[in-house]
Amino acid sequence: MASRLASILVAIALVPALAGGSSLDARIANERAKAQQIQARLHAKRVELHAATQRYDDLQAQLSETNAAISVVSGRIGSLTDQRDSTQRRIDWNTIQLDAAQRSLHLHDALLKRRLVDIYEYGDLTYFNALIGARSFSDFVERWEDLRLLIAANERTVRERKAAESRVAAIEADLERTRLELQQEEEAQEQARSQLDSLAGERQNLVALAAIRRHSVASEVAQMEDLSAAQEAELEALIQERERELEAQQKAAGIAGGAESPAGAGMFSWPVTGTITSPFGWRSNPFGGGPEFHQGLDIAAPMGTTVTAAAAGTVIMAQWYGGYGNYILIDHGGGYSTGYGHLSAIYVSDGQSVARGQAIGAVGSTGQSTGPHLHFEIRIAGKPVDPAPRLH
Repeated sequence: MASRLASILVAIALVPALAGGSSLDARIANERAKAQQIQARLHAKRVELHAATQRYDDLQAQLSETNAAISVVSGRIGSLTDQRDSTQRRIDWNTIQLDAAQRSLHLHDALLKRRLVDIYEYGDLTYFNALIGARSFSDFVERWEDLRLLIAANERTVRERKAAESRVAAIEADLERTRLELQQEEEAQEQARSQLDSLAGERQNLVALAAIRRHSVASEVAQMEDLSAAQEAELEALIQERERELEAQQKAAGIAGGAESPAGAGMFSWPVTGTITSPFGWRSNPFGGGPEFHQGLDIAAPMGTTVTAAAAGTVIMAQWYGGYGNYILIDHGGGYSTGYGHLSAIYVSDGQSVARGQAIGAVGSTGQSTGPHLHFEIRIAGKPVDPAPRLH
């Protein structure tokens, strides 16, 4: 769309140079002003759409990060829950062991107490009776040893039960402490997940609002593009009508059909030194959307490199111009004009006369550009031609 409108504006700019006043000139000038206003508004709206899209993408990325954090916390909570359940099962098992140890200890304590009571009330005759019942000295010694071992075993059993009770109690206390720590950590993670869920909800709402805003601005851009297309069509119709008048005047003056410059193909000098990265003609659109006709040369050069006028002439446009970014259009007379796009700086102004080789701007990457370069065009009667064979 920008290239098409540039062709129209070039043709408009050349009208006064090729013919006298016409009733169409005022109408063309008026339509040109309208087209430029629409383009300026469209550019501003596209910038707004870009900002809305960037806002939506940023919020979507933030929401994705929040959801990822929720997944991590949920996994951590699940692991803590498994650990807590495992610890609780170990606590339950140790409780069973502790209860058994306590019952055994209580049994031995009861037997011991009963034994002490019997000794107090009746005297300790059991062991004595067992000894005096021996039928020989060797039997006596054997019974004495058995009684000694029995007494030692009883004492050892009591000590072991007490030690077992202490160990089980210590293990249970440690497990209980671990269980409480896991429970506290789980509660902290639950709180974190609750906060993240709340944040995710807020960001989801923001994403929805950003999507609505982006859709609204995109609709406005589409409407303005339709309006711009209609305005261009009306302007182009006027230009074609004016060109027919000019053609008749040129024929009358004997200058019709002048397709080449009076100075020949080598009338223009290179506006900047660099490598041609995209020649004149059909190419794949670098921003997508299929093939497009490239109406000039893309010459790669470092950012800020000086751009010079390819020939002497008069500046008829020096301003921001849609996809061209900062743009300069120079009329060289005889139906010839040159255009310089994507500039980082403009050194001239509308109506200014420039000489061949004069600095007019600097290489940049403004507008629809993939990197620092100069988009250079040569037009004859508003129609783009290949600049390559006309440069020296």
